[in-house]
Amino acid sequence: MLSSTSRRLSSWAAIAVALVAATALIAPASPVAAADETSADAATVGVATRPAGEDGRPDGRTRFTYAADPGQSVTDRVLIGNTGTQRQDFTVYATDAFNVDDGSFALLATEDQPAAVGAWVRFEDGSDRMRFSLEPNEARLLAFTVAVPADATPGDHVGGLVASVIEDGQQVTLDRRVATPLYARVSGELQPRLSITSYDASYAGDWWNPFAGEVHVHYTVTNGGNVALAGNTTSGVGTWFGIPTTEERGGSIPVLLPGSTAEYDLVVSGVGAWLALWPRTVLNPFVDSPDATMQTPVAAVTRDTVVFAVPWVLVIVLVAAAGLVVLLRWRRRRDEARALEWIEYMERAGADTSELVGAGRAGQP
Repeated sequence: MLSSTSRRLSSWAAIAVALVAATALIAPASPVAAADETSADAATVGVATRPAGEDGRPDGRTRFTYAADPGQSVTDRVLIGNTGTQRQDFTVYATDAFNVDDGSFALLATEDQPAAVGAWVRFEDGSDRMRFSLEPNEARLLAFTVAVPADATPGDHVGGLVASVIEDGQQVTLDRRVATPLYARVSGELQPRLSITSYDASYAGDWWNPFAGEVHVHYTVTNGGNVALAGNTTSGVGTWFGIPTTEERGGSIPVLLPGSTAEYDLVVSGVGAWLALWPRTVLNPFVDSPDATMQTPVAAVTRDTVVFAVPWVLVIVLVAAAGLVVLLRWRRRRDEARALEWIEYMERAGADTSELVGAGRAGQP
């Protein structure tokens, strides 16, 4: 079953646009090679892929989306075009997708064999790869079939349909790949589950300014279910009695495939050093699909932790004030002791004088 066209640019659409613009390098480009490519009379290489309808024309989709039962097959079409200025040799194939450490969407290298949805695709001649040549501005419509295995597990299986052109240069070889995401959901029990599996934070700031620090948050998100999920995040930092130190910040994470884990960093600035801080992030997962039938409710996830932020200026002031109080009390006690000693001394001196006066009077005739 094909999905309907989305009226909004989802993150999957952004992935498709990024893949269309991307060039996968087999070897790093050198300044000489770059200069050769940009010379006035150099030939240009251009690759384009578009999902197509039965009439052979692009139908506005930004990805291939299917829902099927185990053992079911779905047929579709893709339009491959040469947008360059010279004849090009194309290789068209399907492969598997995965997430890199930061959650970005990626595809297996050209030489790697797919083991999941990429292995389910066969073209009109029954092969898993089509090789042909196209003249400039020429296009070819390819029909392909996604054959879901009878033992396919329920949930989302994600890959991409790739058109590759190998360009041999003087110093480098370029594999120019353009891909359209391929998203197949196998029927069965869906388990949409996105969780924050680790959540750590630290505080950084100038010791002399207790009101302009930063809280650095590092957290890990894991898709432990069988549905590809994106997420919106709301993060903030609170202090005593739940009082917020700053306004909450919104964010998002791209589509995370089942079984994948990604790490993210967040910096919340303008946070005062209130001794104890509570960073908090709420993750609201959702199915990022233009097809309403693919949507499924997913529970929100909340994680927080405690961070100690010492207001050193206040500590110094308090220590200095405490030291001053101790000093004043010590001086007062010292002065009181000295005054008491003086009084005792004067009393003893007065007693001695009285004794001397009395003895003098007793010795007079």
